[in-house]
Amino acid sequence: MHRLLAAGLTVVMAAALAVAAAFGIVAVLNATPDQPNTPLVHYESPRGGSE
Repeated sequence: MHRLLAAGLTVVMAAALAVAAAFGIVAVLNATPDQPNTPLVHYESPRGGSE
């Protein structure tokens, strides 16, 4: 009986660990990184206004 209880507890703990790892991976993949609000390309506007 002791081995059966230990095996059942091991299966339950392994399943719980797998579910927790899956939720952790999904949470990491859904996290949005902080992105700076600076453009990569800058276009200078004309200073005189008429060209």
